[in-house]
Amino acid sequence: MKLHQNIRSSMSFAPTARSRAYIAAGLVLTLGGLAACKDNSLLQVTDPDVLPLAAYNTPAGADPLRIGVIGDFTTGFDGSSDGYTVQVGNMSDELITSDTFNDRLEINARQSIEVNSTTQGVYTNLQRARANADAAIKILVTTQPTPTFNRGELYMLRGYTELFLGEAFCSGVPFSSEDGTTKTYGIPQTTNQIMIRAAASFDSAIALADTSKRVLYGAEIGKARALLNQGSFAGIPAVVANVPQSFQLLTYHDASAGSNGMWGAADNGGTRYEVTTSEGINGLPFLADHSDPRMSWTPSTRNGFNSSFTKLPTENKYGRYTSGVVDDGIDAKLMVIEANLNAGAGSQTSFDAEYAALNALRASGPPTGTPAMTTGSPTTMTAAVSLLYQERAYWNYLSGHRLGDMRRLVQIYKRNAEQVFPTGALTLPLIGNYGTSTNIVIPQSEKNNPNFQGCLPGA
Repeated sequence: MKLHQNIRSSMSFAPTARSRAYIAAGLVLTLGGLAACKDNSLLQVTDPDVLPLAAYNTPAGADPLRIGVIGDFTTGFDGSSDGYTVQVGNMSDELITSDTFNDRLEINARQSIEVNSTTQGVYTNLQRARANADAAIKILVTTQPTPTFNRGELYMLRGYTELFLGEAFCSGVPFSSEDGTTKTYGIPQTTNQIMIRAAASFDSAIALADTSKRVLYGAEIGKARALLNQGSFAGIPAVVANVPQSFQLLTYHDASAGSNGMWGAADNGGTRYEVTTSEGINGLPFLADHSDPRMSWTPSTRNGFNSSFTKLPTENKYGRYTSGVVDDGIDAKLMVIEANLNAGAGSQTSFDAEYAALNALRASGPPTGTPAMTTGSPTTMTAAVSLLYQERAYWNYLSGHRLGDMRRLVQIYKRNAEQVFPTGALTLPLIGNYGTSTNIVIPQSEKNNPNFQGCLPGA
């Protein structure tokens, strides 16, 4: 599955030209049209690279439109070295910025502001993928009613963009729409409302999945994650009961469709980011254990874009064209473990069950070869949650989960943000101190929406 321009707000939905392809890269897709020059008839030619909207309102046009949405999604998720997975890692404790540009330094230092071109790009790409999916769904209803899993796939991708916007950005993201010439500006949504919205998109995907297990399992995991973010633990086990542990929902990268953004961010030459360990007092020791294949890395002699960063570690999870993991069956199992832990009401039996289940995952993978834990079961709920979230961080390393997990520790488990997020002095050679942001601020461009005045109160 190859799951991508700069919009002014969440209103824009024109598919991007030269979107990544699903099966064949390089398909050219856009809803816009180039105005012909009125003064020179020699310039009044038909450009086969540009299609009017009406061209997609056919069975033949529906597939390229759907493929364009998949491309939009890939670009937003991990098709850029400043994409979603990278920015989530930069705001959390997975990456630090080996750069000189303030846009990246602010996010790493937990000093997120609304005027930031890097986070603007992430927000733009996710909103575009979501709005393009809306447009494509409407066209597929009439032009390609079967197979239904094509629409299911679009609902699934829409659900993940909503999920990511809710997990990474502050409360108050609006969801605008456009139907022909009618624009409807979205009302700011709380984080909980966004999760309800995402769950509804995943429900639609599940209902339309038909014979596609990829759509079904991907949507079931997405819905469980939306429930997790609401603290609605009880419903999670049933939602993902049939998801195989080996399942992975992937993005794809190749020479024609583009590199994996995490590789470009952290491994390619003088990179703008560096994988890190024990960042800012509270950060997890991601690089401490060379025997753990979930966070494999090797030393290098590379310098960062900021030459003060030397001998950058090279993470081995993603190569240049490695598929990105949107979510997988391991995460489904982890969410069930968390649901069962909360159902156990803090009993030692529930702590023992959690410990055994986490070790069972280590034994089975993928990847295999993760050594078993030997510390013994936790004896308090606080310790049990900490253990679980450490394991979540290791299994979901560099895949866009970590910031949502850290925010959940604050929102659902009521932990002090300064005991969860990097804090204190910045990692050398950076100078200064971490700020207090626990999310990425919605970009200023969204204020073109008259309903939007800024982030809503709360986390």
